[in-house]
Amino acid sequence: ITLDVTDEQSIRGSVEVVQKVVGEGGLGGLVNNAGIVIGSPLEVIPLPQLRKQLEVNVIGQIAVTQAFLPLLRRGRGRIVNMGSIAGRGTIPLLGPYSASKFALEALTDALRMELQPWGIQVSIIEPGAIATPIWEKSAKTAEGLEASASEEAKALYGEAIIRVRDAVVQAAQRAIAPEAVVRAVHHALTSSRPHTRYLVGSDAKLRAWMVKWLPDRVQDRLLTWAIKYPRES
Repeated sequence: ITLDVTDEQSIRGSVEVVQKVVGEGGLGGLVNNAGIVIGSPLEVIPLPQLRKQLEVNVIGQIAVTQAFLPLLRRGRGRIVNMGSIAGRGTIPLLGPYSASKFALEALTDALRMELQPWGIQVSIIEPGAIATPIWEKSAKTAEGLEASASEEAKALYGEAIIRVRDAVVQAAQRAIAPEAVVRAVHHALTSSRPHTRYLVGSDAKLRAWMVKWLPDRVQDRLLTWAIKYPRES
């Protein structure tokens, strides 16, 4: 199945294909895995790019879920949303991506409660750095935005962009194998007691601990120090 989560016709076509396969038994599970990463200072991000980030990572997930819910209800299926630890805390220049993942956290919580009457379990996966092609795609997107940025934007954020890009490259080098995420998804789909949230990776667990226990300004200082973000002059 080729599915574009931003295309209603593509979504409908996918539902028709799945309907023919599962028949009257319904669908056992839906994994919302589509996602893109757009990084930019919020002051200068082109609004069409921000809309694209939210359209794919947020609206697209709900559009697909809405379309497949009749089959899921019939099969007493499950929904697994692919979130990110960025949905609990962000860093400079990744505000657009984190905003989409924060939104997905809230939508997952709402769905989990709303679908209780039909026994449909809803979980979210919160990985840290995972070795997938999304890193290469996000790097290309960042390069395109940087190339199209105004001279004023480059003057304001040029050094910051370099520092954050270097930090992302280093994170990609430490990324763990995707099998860890696969195991979490498998548990969410098959366990008699699926978790509501699955933290995957030591970096994700550390970040979740920071968000829970450290004051915001302490987190700010630690994160900007870790990525060598420019300081106030």
